[in-house]
Amino acid sequence: MTNSMSLGLDDLLDDLQQARWSGDLGKLALIAYCDVRCWARQAGEFGVAERSTTMFTEQPHSSREAFLDQIDQLIAELLRARARRLEPPSFTPHGPPHDVFANAASAA
Repeated sequence: MTNSMSLGLDDLLDDLQQARWSGDLGKLALIAYCDVRCWARQAGEFGVAERSTTMFTEQPHSSREAFLDQIDQLIAELLRARARRLEPPSFTPHGPPHDVFANAASAA
């Protein structure tokens, strides 16, 4: 992830968590629908973008608690996306290390 995408995600998470803590439903809706979708599309996190879209286009929320529950799920998904992007690439050797040394010793 580029540094600007990483910083953008950190900013989104901070904004969402602050709005969630203060109970600002309008700000939560704005960030979740506009900012999260935009970031997710740019970052290639299409599942996150889809979740953000369907939160507002599928059906009305049955209650404030149902909306906040979906916001909590969106925050959790963004945290998982952040963790995925911060993981170092895995290293897979091309065979056991002792084979390399055994082949070098037999060639000498």
